[in-house]
Amino acid sequence: MSLDKSVVLASGSPRRQHLLLDLVEDFEIYVPNVDEDPLPGEDPVATAERLARIKAEAVLKVRPDCLVIGGDTVVALPNEDGTFQQLSKPANGRDAERILKLLSGKTHLVISGVCLAWDNGIRVLSDTTRVTFRELTPVEIKSYVKTGEPMDKAGAYACQGGAKGFIESMDGSLTNVIGLPVDKVGQVLASLD
Repeated sequence: MSLDKSVVLASGSPRRQHLLLDLVEDFEIYVPNVDEDPLPGEDPVATAERLARIKAEAVLKVRPDCLVIGGDTVVALPNEDGTFQQLSKPANGRDAERILKLLSGKTHLVISGVCLAWDNGIRVLSDTTRVTFRELTPVEIKSYVKTGEPMDKAGAYACQGGAKGFIESMDGSLTNVIGLPVDKVGQVLASLD
């Protein structure tokens, strides 16, 4: 399949849109209305890949002549029993503070799932980055939440924004944490030519 098909991004994330411009010169945006809650007990990689696929398939039904790229990012904090607590977008400022307190001084996973779907094919992939936050003070958390930046982001932070200084270490792709694993998506797009 060649990329002479029109490309549609099934995501409203401005960060994902910006990153996709590194790979695709021109694309449309169509934001599907889907339930983004994880299923009970669902593995975070499975959540990210399932939601990316649901978004891509929903848009493909409306735009069957296009290559649709769906994406979803999950922030997951490991529990002692080997399960994960998935941290969604905060509901409000108090919830954002709660999430940032949970992440303070700990290592969490950021998983971005991506689905590329077209009339006769589908590819689903994901990437995982380990991010460690330093200990955050209550004042830092409140000040950051007051900026409004955490409100539309899984895990209540933007590593490329005001939370950059919260990160002690990162093992994996920065673009994955921002919302689109550019290298992996680029490889799939190149294989479709």
